[in-house]
Amino acid sequence: MADDLPTEFDVVILGTGLPESIIAAACTRTGQQVLHVDARNYYGGNWASFTFSGLQTWIENCKQEPNTDFAESCKGQALDNEEIIPFNKRNQTIQNVEVFCYSSTEDGENIEEAGVLNLNPALLTTVTTSADSESASQENASIDICKNYKSTETEKHDSPEGRSDLEEAASHDQGSADSTPETGATEEVEPFPTQANQQDSPKTVTYSQIVKEGRRFNIDLVSKFLYSRGLLIELLIKSNVSRYTEFKNVTRILTYHDGKIEQVPCSRADVFASKQLSMVEKRILMKFLMHYVDYELHPEDYQDYEASTFLEFLKSKQLTPTLQHFVLYSIAMVPESAKTVEGLKAMQHFLRCLGRYGNTPFLFPMYGLGEIPQCFCRMCAVFGGVYCLHHSLECLVVDGDSKLCKAVIDHRGKRVDCKYLVVEDSYLPEQICANVSYKQISRAVLITDCSILNSESNQEISVLTFPPADGQNAVYLTELCSSTMTCMKNTYVVHLTCSSTKATAKEDLEPVVQQLFTLSTEKDLETSDITKPKVLWALYFNMRDSSGVPRQSYVGLPSNVYVCSGPDHCFGNDHAVQQAENIFHDLYPSEEFCPPAPNPEDIIYDGECVQQEASESSIPVKAEASAETVTESCEDLEGQKAE
Repeated sequence: MADDLPTEFDVVILGTGLPESIIAAACTRTGQQVLHVDARNYYGGNWASFTFSGLQTWIENCKQEPNTDFAESCKGQALDNEEIIPFNKRNQTIQNVEVFCYSSTEDGENIEEAGVLNLNPALLTTVTTSADSESASQENASIDICKNYKSTETEKHDSPEGRSDLEEAASHDQGSADSTPETGATEEVEPFPTQANQQDSPKTVTYSQIVKEGRRFNIDLVSKFLYSRGLLIELLIKSNVSRYTEFKNVTRILTYHDGKIEQVPCSRADVFASKQLSMVEKRILMKFLMHYVDYELHPEDYQDYEASTFLEFLKSKQLTPTLQHFVLYSIAMVPESAKTVEGLKAMQHFLRCLGRYGNTPFLFPMYGLGEIPQCFCRMCAVFGGVYCLHHSLECLVVDGDSKLCKAVIDHRGKRVDCKYLVVEDSYLPEQICANVSYKQISRAVLITDCSILNSESNQEISVLTFPPADGQNAVYLTELCSSTMTCMKNTYVVHLTCSSTKATAKEDLEPVVQQLFTLSTEKDLETSDITKPKVLWALYFNMRDSSGVPRQSYVGLPSNVYVCSGPDHCFGNDHAVQQAENIFHDLYPSEEFCPPAPNPEDIIYDGECVQQEASESSIPVKAEASAETVTESCEDLEGQKAE
């Protein structure tokens, strides 16, 4: 297929991470010719999700040294007065990968993943079946964000009535989405068990069982949730990309306080049902939250503390230490060093997200976060984008006079001319990144045998912020159950994330893991703390955080080359979405960013007529028409009927 590629595109995009995928979809929606390539053989880059066997392949690839020799294919491709700059082949965004197995490994080496196809395991990252989806909806119905959006888009936050989402949780929609991730396999697999079956006495899970049920895992390289009123959810709704995926509401927000895990009350009902708070504390908390949800209306309350930290501001309002802890770490979710206005903004955002889809402000995509970049890639492909995975670009060609990128050359020696190049930062030539300093993110992924806080349901999706201690940054923990389609039954996938302060992710995160979980093999199980969840398998690694690198730090970067950073350490996705929108407006200032795609039922193809009365005339709409055109056509038909 690569030999048949056109020789000219408007935009070439290297890397399939979230910001690159959003830009690709936005460009094709405005009619641009887009070539979207990635040297990896899977979508998502550092935003990807893997099955268990796919993750093993990813781990092995991280340990291999790539061939960094200058490709022969680039030689002779430059014209007169053109310079060739090779791309970076060494992925330095992932470091210090360490794997530990605490469950029984007996016969684990000889077990194969059930139903695995004769393909590279990394290509199976999105293999799913309708049977899985159907059984999951019986356990805990997924959320159609568009349907919920239509019922909540008229809410007004500036009026007292608009605050109802602080008092009650919205009920879940029981509809199911009409699409599943792309897959090349239609093989039937056994459905996920219902909650009744999962409440049976759990059995010890061995490593061989994890390997055998590896296709039931979808393990994310990044750990993030989607704020129900965040930029990503709004973009998914606006662009109609939400039709390609399903979501679940995060059911619990937890905190670690006084040596134990507690559930943080979010809604008014939760606050007054809480056993952790006294009646006086409940009233103080509700009064504080209701007053500062519109903090801009009361500048006199905080203007004397704008130079102070948010924690000092909370103390000045006579909040008890418990309430200070809840507000700082589990509602605002900001560090102790955050300034007052930063904390108030974060708290306001949290409160305004409550009640839109459920009892917490967060959503999580079914099958893992790696689904989101693929959704935007699918939209790009629908509108004419060309995709080539496992297809590396060797170098970019820079014009000697204008200093603009004129073309790229792939590993087969094919030259592709382009007007703009968008590139993931890991592919940037080393000479361009010579003056760049990066931060690091520490990540841990655990497979455990039970939840960190037991409840009546074993299908809780939980968020916990572990407060900083001894110079360690706050650690964000997320716990995913089997109904999210990210793990097998009787297991949980736990993600831990923080900004790095030590040499390796293991040094940063293992102290927190040891406080919350049992790290013991079968031999020391008798002496372990049976009240804590047992870690069956653990992965630690560091990921580069390039989100704060300004463009001017890149030396000699052509002005028509735009850089997308990898994931940041923050809890949400706002930075990636804002970055994608900014880059798109730099490319096409007069175009709308990700306009709505027409729904399939609204499209009228050439040669087809709408069944109308004889006095009415049909107005055909081409498949590539925008949603605005479809709306205008409908208005024209209504006008004709009125006449």
